[in-house]
Amino acid sequence: MARKPPVRRRLRAAPAAATLAAMRARIDGVDQQIQRLLNERALLAQRVGLTKSRDGTRGEFYRPEREAQVLRAVRERNRGPLRDEEVVRLFREIMSACLAQQEPLKVAYLGPEATFSQTAVLTHFGHSVRALPLGSIDEVFHEVESGAADFGVVPIENSTEGTVNHTLDRFLSSPLKICGEVELRIHHHLMGNMSALGRIARICSHPQSLAQCRLWLQEHLPQVELIAVASNGEAARRARDERGTAAIAGQTAAEVYGLKVLSSQIEDRADNSTRFLVLGRKLLAPSGEDRSTLLVSVGHTDAPGALYRLLEPLARHRVSMTRIESRPSHRRKWDYVFFIDIDGHAEEPHVARALASLKRRASLFRLLGSYPRAVL
Repeated sequence: MARKPPVRRRLRAAPAAATLAAMRARIDGVDQQIQRLLNERALLAQRVGLTKSRDGTRGEFYRPEREAQVLRAVRERNRGPLRDEEVVRLFREIMSACLAQQEPLKVAYLGPEATFSQTAVLTHFGHSVRALPLGSIDEVFHEVESGAADFGVVPIENSTEGTVNHTLDRFLSSPLKICGEVELRIHHHLMGNMSALGRIARICSHPQSLAQCRLWLQEHLPQVELIAVASNGEAARRARDERGTAAIAGQTAAEVYGLKVLSSQIEDRADNSTRFLVLGRKLLAPSGEDRSTLLVSVGHTDAPGALYRLLEPLARHRVSMTRIESRPSHRRKWDYVFFIDIDGHAEEPHVARALASLKRRASLFRLLGSYPRAVL
């Protein structure tokens, strides 16, 4: 009688083990199908590239509007259990790998390595591109203008600290177009080689990051010297090399530079996000869900109603303006230009009518780009 319980346990375990083995076999079969289909997709991408090579240049093999349409379709047909952002990320990597069968895209960004700009590059283009870290926003524009890079990625605004003015100003003299946008949720971490906060003598970070963590720093480290540097990657390098120096940067910087995270997510606002622009050399066709950015000016901005008259066509043609910024024109004293974001593509009929009317009223009008809205 004492032997019966073990026998019953073995009898119950046997069907479970058989079921588990069957599920693993099915998973193996699905993996084989996925691998076969991935290679089939890569072959089709190669054929598309060969066809385009007869007429276009390398940068034309990548079509941001087409990629946005594919990713939106992925999101819309997703039924789980994978979350939308996970499925979109997987498909972006698939497209990145397939495109790289010809030659990886070269994408310049505001470096060095382990900055949020690099994260924006990989988020938008996938990991099969050649990411080129550069020392300044000016250099990113120059590399794309010269053709040394196919595209560039630069920060444009933060939800806490506002606009990156240097990026806006660079458009005044650059022929580049906006080909896309990336929105990143930004988590800042305090990192260094020390064992406790009390051993920190100074903290390095980009001025925007210091500003986004201002309240936390005042509460926890009010006596520590704050040093603004060109990038969070540079801050992490200094924290690695200098005794008593800590950095504020992203998780990737801690991993790349071998630093300990002393305090996590120290940003003052839980919704802290940064928007990046993708720079290219050509205007894009409509993708179905687009945003347009304009650079405009009116002859006398101090005249009563001047800005109203400039923008009235947008309201009349029911075009939503989502953002407006003014910047010195650098042409003469107290002369300003306006950067305007609107919903829709410049080729959509109601948008085209609004822009035609606005252009007639403006002393300066440039369409900086009509580009797909960020998918996620």
